[in-house]
Amino acid sequence: MAQEWHSTELEIDETEDLVEVCYENGWTDGLPVVPPTPERVERMLGGTDRDPDELIAAVPPKWGRATVEKVAINAVMAGCKPAYLPLILTAVEAMISEQFNLHGVQVTTSHVAPMVVVNGPIRKQLEINDGFNLFGQGWRANATIGRALRLVCTNIGGGLPGELDRAAFGHAGKYTCCIAEKEEGSPWQALHVDRGFQADDSTVTIFAAAAPQAVNDHGNNTAEGILNTVAKNIDAPGNTGGETLLVMGVEHAKTISEDGLSKADVRRYIADNTEQYSADNLLLMVAGGPAGRWTIAVPGWGSPTSRAITMAV
Repeated sequence: MAQEWHSTELEIDETEDLVEVCYENGWTDGLPVVPPTPERVERMLGGTDRDPDELIAAVPPKWGRATVEKVAINAVMAGCKPAYLPLILTAVEAMISEQFNLHGVQVTTSHVAPMVVVNGPIRKQLEINDGFNLFGQGWRANATIGRALRLVCTNIGGGLPGELDRAAFGHAGKYTCCIAEKEEGSPWQALHVDRGFQADDSTVTIFAAAAPQAVNDHGNNTAEGILNTVAKNIDAPGNTGGETLLVMGVEHAKTISEDGLSKADVRRYIADNTEQYSADNLLLMVAGGPAGRWTIAVPGWGSPTSRAITMAV
C-alpha cells in the first residue's frame, strides 16, 4: 500500500499572477514556469497508471520526498506533455541510485549536472531530438524533460545555487540537458546495448555531465587522425579523467567505422593514447546533424565519484 506523501495545495487569490507566485516561492530555475494548477497536474498524472502517492525517492541534499504526484507537478512546471512522465519518473529513479551519487552532484563546487540520454523506440514516440542542434534549443521534449529533472533537483532536493548548490560556475546544461542517440545513423550498436539492454528496449542513461566540449576535425580522413584529435582534446590538463561521454558526429563515426574500427577499438585506441582515461571510462554514442566533422566530448565528474546509470523505461 502506498505511503501518504500528499502535496500541499495552496489557495491563490484570483487577482494574483500565478507565474509571479512561483517566482516568489522560489519554485523556478530562473525562467518562468507553467503554474501547476490542480487541473494541469491531474492531466499530467494521466500519463502514468502509478499511484500519485507512490514514493519514488528521497532527493538529496534536503531529502525531500519525490512522489509520483510531486514529480508530475515539476513536469507541469517544466512544460512537459503527460506522455513524457514515465520517462521522467524512470530518470528520477536512476538519478537517486547510489552509484550516481546525486548528493555529491548537487553540492559539489564542480559544474556537473544530471544529463539524460534516451535510447530505444521511445525516442521516436516522444519526438526527442537526436540530430540538428542536438545540445541547443528548438525541441520541446528535450527542453522540458531535462528541465523537469532540474526542477526536481531544486524544488524537492533543495539544490539552490549559493545555498546547498555550491557550484563555482555551473553551465547552461544545468537548466536542461536531454538528448537521444541517432541509432539509425550509427555504424555501431547503441549505447544502451553496450550497457546490457536489448536494442528494442527503451532506456534512459543519467550521466553527471560537465559542459560539452566541441572537437573539430575537418582535416583528417582516417580513423587514426580523428581519434588522435579526440584524444588530445579530452586529455588536456584540468579534465577530470573520470567517465567521459563521447557523442560522435555521424561523419566522424562513418570514417572511423569504414577504417574497420569497432566501438571497443575506439575506446581502446583513446585509452592507449591518453594518460587519464581507461576504456571502461569512455561512453560512446552517435548523434547530431548528418553533415559536419564534429564530435562532442562531455566530461564527467571524476572516477569513482559518480558513475552513469542506465534504466529501462
